[in-house]
Amino acid sequence: MSNQVCIEAKNLDLTFETNDGPVHALKGVDLTIKKGEFVSFIGPSGCGKTTFLRVMAALEKPTGGTITVNGMTPEEARQKRAYGYVFQAAGLYPWRTIRGNIKLPLEIMGYSKPDQEAAVERVLELVDLKGFGKKFPWQLSGGMQQRASIARALAFDADILLMDEPFGALDEIVRDHLNEQLLELWKNTNKTIGFVTHSIPEAVYLSTKIVVMSPRPGRISDVIESPLPRERPLDIRDTPEFLEVAHRVREGLRAGHAYD
Repeated sequence: MSNQVCIEAKNLDLTFETNDGPVHALKGVDLTIKKGEFVSFIGPSGCGKTTFLRVMAALEKPTGGTITVNGMTPEEARQKRAYGYVFQAAGLYPWRTIRGNIKLPLEIMGYSKPDQEAAVERVLELVDLKGFGKKFPWQLSGGMQQRASIARALAFDADILLMDEPFGALDEIVRDHLNEQLLELWKNTNKTIGFVTHSIPEAVYLSTKIVVMSPRPGRISDVIESPLPRERPLDIRDTPEFLEVAHRVREGLRAGHAYD
């Protein structure tokens, strides 16, 4: 991890105008994410976790404060292809093979055919789907589809990977396996990762930094720098160090509710 700032939010606000009046989604959010960090966002439903991720990706526009991505506005960062985005559902096109789905952003960006092929081979290997490129999405399990979705987000080799609850719909055994694979992928690529989750064990297992958010309007109630080593076998979750961090996350979530 470097000391280079990758994403910086200062006094960030976002209010949605709705038919029932304004909805204050984010309020006074200050956060710095450094290059190479794995940052999880956790909090109750409707606390602004996904909204914050979408602001980073220029999918939502803040109504107050500032945010920079690699020193640029999120819009400029998007034009520079600074990040890949993984949604809650894999969102693969059923009429395209896995290879065809991964190629899609590269086709849109005008990559040459040989460069497309090379990128697809590289990311299929990264997400452990080598040999599945000619399959269609319906021929793969939910976990494999989600890995294909991650491969698509990695295809153009962006520095930043933004992930919105990518494993939320999967059963616990599959989820554990994908958590292990994601840590391996992070180690091999040194990407900066922003990861939204509802799961305390998932947040603690994956992250170098855990951002705990309070109910709406979304504020940051705690930022926890993880003391855990980068090498994390699954059974690290039974250690006192792990349980201590999980306890602090739980306390942060509880304290956030005190704002209600």
